[in-house]
This record gives sequence, C-alpha cells and structure tokens, in this order.
Amino acid sequence: MLITSLFSLLLFAHSAQAVDLALEPIQPIPDRLQYDAGKAELGEKLFFDNRLSGDNSISCAHCHNLEDKGGADGLKRSFGVEGRVGLANSPTVFNAALNFKQFWDGRAETLEEQVDGPVTAHGEMASEWPAVINKLTADAYYKKTFSRLYDDGITAANIKHAIAEFERTLITPNSRFDRYLKGEADAITVEEKKGYRQFKEYGCTACHQGANVGGNLFQVLGVMGNFFDDHPIENSSDLGRFNVTGKVSDKHRYKVPSLRLAVLTAPYFHNGAYDSLYDAIRTMAKYQLGREIPDDDVRSIISFLYTLPGEFKGESLEPKEREHLIFPIKNRKDSR
Repeated sequence: MLITSLFSLLLFAHSAQAVDLALEPIQPIPDRLQYDAGKAELGEKLFFDNRLSGDNSISCAHCHNLEDKGGADGLKRSFGVEGRVGLANSPTVFNAALNFKQFWDGRAETLEEQVDGPVTAHGEMASEWPAVINKLTADAYYKKTFSRLYDDGITAANIKHAIAEFERTLITPNSRFDRYLKGEADAITVEEKKGYRQFKEYGCTACHQGANVGGNLFQVLGVMGNFFDDHPIENSSDLGRFNVTGKVSDKHRYKVPSLRLAVLTAPYFHNGAYDSLYDAIRTMAKYQLGREIPDDDVRSIISFLYTLPGEFKGESLEPKEREHLIFPIKNRKDSR
C-alpha cells in the first residue's frame, strides 16, 4: 500500500509539473488583445467587402480565408483583380497582430499601414482610396456607422483602422501547446514533446520564437548556403528587405514567418516554393542551419507543429488529419 501510494504521488507530481515559461523560447498566445469592439465589428464587414477592390470583385478575405485555409489562400502566389498574379505568397492574417512588422519585407510598421498595400497594389485590389470612400459613403450602413464611431466619418485612415481592429481579434489562443506551456503536462503527447525538444536542439528557435513562433525579427534566407543558387529568382520579392532599405546586407532578408498556423498554410516561404512541411523543414535545415535532419526527427518536429494552432471563435483550428501520416516520409521524394 505504501509503495502504491508513493508511486501515485510521484506520477501526480510528474503530470502536474509546470513548465518554467521564463526558460522557454516560445510563449503562450494571450487570450485576447485590446481592441474596440464596435470598430472591430465594422472592420469585419469591411474585411469581407468586395467594394474595396477597384472592380468590386475581391475582398481582403480573397487572400486571407478564415474558414478553411488558416487565414491564407493555399496558393503559391495570390492573384488579384482580373487574375493578376501577385509577387509573393500570402501569409496568414491570424496572429498578424503579434508580428513586429507586416509583409515579408517588413515594409509596413503597423496593421493599419499594411491595409494600404493590398488595397492600392496593381496586382491585388487595384483601387484608390477616393474611389473606395465614394462607394462606402453611398452605403447607408457605412455612413451611419462610421459617423457614430469616428468623429470625421469615412476616411482612408478610419477604414484602415477599423480593419486593423478586426485583425486584432484574429488571434488563436489555447492551443494544445500553449496549454502544455501553462502546466497541462498531458496536453501534448510524448512524440510531440520529443518534436519540441528537437525543434530547440536543432536551433529552430533561434528564429522561430515568442508567442507567434516567429514574426519578431528579420533573417537572411540562406545563412549556411545560398538558397538562390538553387532557387532561381522569379521577381522583386526575392530581394526581400533590400526593396525597403536599399542596403546590400538586406538582400534576401525577410521577416521570419510565424509557424503557429504552418500546418494549415502550405505552400511555404515567400515564394511558395514547397508544398509540404517535410520539404520545408529539410530546406530550412540545409540553408539556415547547415544540417541534415533525419526523417524520424522531421516526423517528430512535424508532430510538434501540429500542436501550435489554437482556437478561433471557440473552435480548434488543429487539423484532424496529419501530413506525415497521409504522406509517409519514406515514400517522399527528396527535393533538396
């Protein structure tokens, strides 16, 4: 009886053992961010309104599908009005409020500033703010709501602010991994814990860290090897932050993407070069770490990545099917 009691006590202590967050490179996503509920509601309507585009054909949601694409669109590069192909892969809008800057090259400092890009870009919504304002002013709902929420009514700045307020609601807290970080030891499996340990040991957390598991620093694509020797330059987006600063040292430097929704947002990288997590991880290991990761370890790391999506509107975003079970690694062609 004494032995059984001691065993039960030890088992309880082990399962209840809390993770020391101060020592972890990844932090839980906050339950919510600060935003104005009325303006966020207005921003949500604007986010789905095709009238923000020049020909009234697409909305923000065209490239940022909140229903089944993890806040992205699943395309190598997004297309805009008249089928115009954009320059880069669309990142997820989920948790974008946690990024330190916006766009792959970090050219927008804030969510509000980011809205300006797709609305006016020729390859995206191809619109102009005076035209957008005229269309919204003709709508009774918008005219009344903007007048109630903003002293100066419908302006470009207020449209951008409202959409940004909505985007501040698009965070995905309470993932299984976040519950694990908060002390729920059994929220992730032994295999997933192994994957997290390897994610740290291989050095992935040097760039993928913080609450968003990325999105908080810039890094050159090709630290330990020239990525663009093996991947032909396709357009100006391949120059990365150089397009913003003009500094040679910023060539091929990008904002590190968040991995929170990575299991939902293939294809990967700024150019959508890879369709699978397996290929993306092997490529990152080669060019960023100068290492080759064995297949079993890749499998474990992918398992860990599946613990990262949280909840949106109270529903888990974690997919029920897993890539490495559907497409066994042993049958995958090595595309390095």
